[in-house]
Amino acid sequence: MASETPSPAPARPPIPDSAGEPRLQRATIAPWRVAALHAALGRDGPPPAEGEPLPPMWHSPFFPDLAGPAELGKDGDPRPGGFLPDTGLPRRMRAGGRLEAFAPIPVGAEVERVSVLQNVAIKQGGSGTLAIITVRHELFLGETLALREEEDLVHRPAWTPGDPPRGEAPRKDERPAFRREIATDPVLLFRYSALAFNGHRIHYDHPYATKIEGFPERVVQGPMMAQILADLLRDETGRRPRTFEYRAVSPAFCGQVLTACGRTLGAKADLWLLDPEGRLVMEARVLA
Repeated sequence: MASETPSPAPARPPIPDSAGEPRLQRATIAPWRVAALHAALGRDGPPPAEGEPLPPMWHSPFFPDLAGPAELGKDGDPRPGGFLPDTGLPRRMRAGGRLEAFAPIPVGAEVERVSVLQNVAIKQGGSGTLAIITVRHELFLGETLALREEEDLVHRPAWTPGDPPRGEAPRKDERPAFRREIATDPVLLFRYSALAFNGHRIHYDHPYATKIEGFPERVVQGPMMAQILADLLRDETGRRPRTFEYRAVSPAFCGQVLTACGRTLGAKADLWLLDPEGRLVMEARVLA
């Protein structure tokens, strides 16, 4: 029986223009997990069946970091210093990413992912020192490259009660061609984290998110918001993006009703996600 969780994979050559040794994982795109994602997001109709293409941006939960309890930090994420470097900055979030699709990934397929640390950049932001870590992944079906992805992870200093409040996110004045509202609640955040084997406590532990990391509520997962935007484009236009670039602008919080918006111009599309006050949470640019 095929494994439903990542397992060690045979060695592949390192990805060019990368640093460090590659990390290799193999996972089966199990139909039950695809169906569970479909149900968690409250999507209409039947979920993608075995042999059908995995929808864009649905691959992320299939490659979790299987760290044991002794390997976790107090935030529930794997402690840095292994595959990811220890920057000395404890607060971690997904800042964005870029994807390029080359071949569809069928539901039920076995996929190998090769990951490398591509870059670490130390910057000065409004809240102090930031570390932007870029990880590059390549997903293979046998010897066929199906997907190339870069994800940007931002590390920030520890929060203290005396820190200045976060600045307001910008508004998005453009009028969308299509839009959809998405209600967030603790069950949605918990189910997505459970399917991704994501122990990061900012997504489900209210006391930790508010008292230790200084958020007003639990934080909605960045990969899930990117998936919601990709689903909006697919539902409204039938397009499967060839490239998908997204950027987190400000956090979204549990209990908010978010508005996913989009418009197309030829083969291009702009997508964005707004909070209840109309402020920008995430934006994405797509080439179909």
